[in-house]
Amino acid sequence: MKRFSQAIENRALSFACEGQTLQAVLTTPKPGDGTPGPTLGVLIVVGGPQYRAGSHRQFTLLARDLAQHGFPVLRFDQRGMGDSSGSLHDFKQITPDIGAALTAFETALPGLHRTVIWGLCDGASAALLYWQQTRDRRVAGLCLLNPWVRSEASLAKATVKHYYLDRLKQPDFWRKLFRGGIAREALLSLISNLRRARSQGPASTTDSLSFQHAMAAAWLNPPGPILLLLSGRDLTAQEFLETVASDPAWSRSLELPQLTRHDLPEADHTFSNRSQLEQAHARTIEWLHTFAQEVSR
Repeated sequence: MKRFSQAIENRALSFACEGQTLQAVLTTPKPGDGTPGPTLGVLIVVGGPQYRAGSHRQFTLLARDLAQHGFPVLRFDQRGMGDSSGSLHDFKQITPDIGAALTAFETALPGLHRTVIWGLCDGASAALLYWQQTRDRRVAGLCLLNPWVRSEASLAKATVKHYYLDRLKQPDFWRKLFRGGIAREALLSLISNLRRARSQGPASTTDSLSFQHAMAAAWLNPPGPILLLLSGRDLTAQEFLETVASDPAWSRSLELPQLTRHDLPEADHTFSNRSQLEQAHARTIEWLHTFAQEVSR
């Protein structure tokens, strides 16, 4: 990835959301003399519960890196998190927060034409739910990392496939089992997970769609291109793949022509390894540059 040394600046923002005050940080490239301002921005929706800096300053570093490559970034604390007021809302309830953040973003940068929503874990889920509920034309695309689709069945399937089957291949497991060690508890847990894995799909809700199926509906009718980044050492990412493979609502979702997918086999859930974090940033920046070129045509 080509490195840029474009200077950046940070600015604190406050904006209203349903009677509460949300706090945010806007990171932008410093404008040069006579150069037009950026037209494509990135709104970070953090996975929670976290505040706008993220684990090991993940979102702070991302915002600075993207801005150095010409993309303004807004990251914010949803209601009840960090420095924002109000009670805590889970990812299924922050559509108003995202909408308010988009409005604050375009108010702060009047030249901003379109915005990509970047989300990790249930932040990715919230981004899809926002699109499904609003069809907001300001949203140009989605960048989704390790999307959260957890149900009792999906967790059980992923745990059996990506943890217990590996354990059963290890001689140490069987030695502990025959000696009456802790492996017996692990075997009982495996049996319990196998039973859960046979249950029917996502848990039902009082809504017409479970949140997983609402996510799938948004995915299959997206606002534009989707970038999907999946960590190889992450149970949440494995649950997502298990759900996509087994749930008819997600049928053909990984075959969409608008989808760009990158798997990072050595990455964990929050890309805590600096090398893996830089790879995630590089994939995001390459995708954004391609996207920006297409938008400008």
